[in-house]
Amino acid sequence: MKKEVNTSLTQNIFRILLALFMVYAGFSHLTFNRIDFQAQVPDWVPLSKDLVVVLSGIVEIALGLTLLLWKKQRVNFGWALALFFILVFPGNLAQYLDGKDAFGALNSDSTRLIRLFFQPVLIAWALWSSGAWQSWRNTKK
Repeated sequence: MKKEVNTSLTQNIFRILLALFMVYAGFSHLTFNRIDFQAQVPDWVPLSKDLVVVLSGIVEIALGLTLLLWKKQRVNFGWALALFFILVFPGNLAQYLDGKDAFGALNSDSTRLIRLFFQPVLIAWALWSSGAWQSWRNTKK
């Protein structure tokens, strides 16, 4: 779909860090943070909160591993990860609006609000470090 692009050493380092973070986060969904992640699942989601946490953990691990290991599709997985960050944002927003504590650190409205501003950073990180943004810009030339 997207043409492979060359990424800088800095982009590759940040891509690897993001990929490892995603694998760790996915693993934590399935194990020691499982209950805390359930606080992010909005009540309007028509599935069990535990099922949503498990499925999102599996997706995070898969996206992390593919971003780390599958060079020829890196741009596509950068877009997929950015989309994933967009899709989970309503959960972060619901956690803020409902005032649900989680992870020890998200125990006030101000910390939950500050966290919302990191979602665009994660989206940009995925697009930049994978070369997805650069690939898209190259198609516009």
